[in-house]
Amino acid sequence: MISLTDAAENKVREFIQSQNESYTGIRLAVVEGGCSGFEYRIILESEAKKDDKVIQYQGFHVFLDQKSIPYLNGTQIDFVETPTESGFSFKNPNATGSCGCGESFHI
Repeated sequence: MISLTDAAENKVREFIQSQNESYTGIRLAVVEGGCSGFEYRIILESEAKKDDKVIQYQGFHVFLDQKSIPYLNGTQIDFVETPTESGFSFKNPNATGSCGCGESFHI
């Protein structure tokens, strides 16, 4: 299905714990948009929605809606920090290309 590197898992746990509201995990989704057709979304989530696929990690859940699963299958998510930027990166074997900035992709 999907996998998170240790760095991504640690950042998700850290981010959830830093919130004033109670969240149980994150929702990973693919939505239409961006210059290449699709964008990734990461949203804090308190509970699963009907028909979600739920993946348990140590200390949090990852929620996937049925529409996004085919686009995310096999994707590895990492958290990268460099001197100029930081954020989640996606290695998606289903993507056939992406835009120049790397924020969107197409299949």
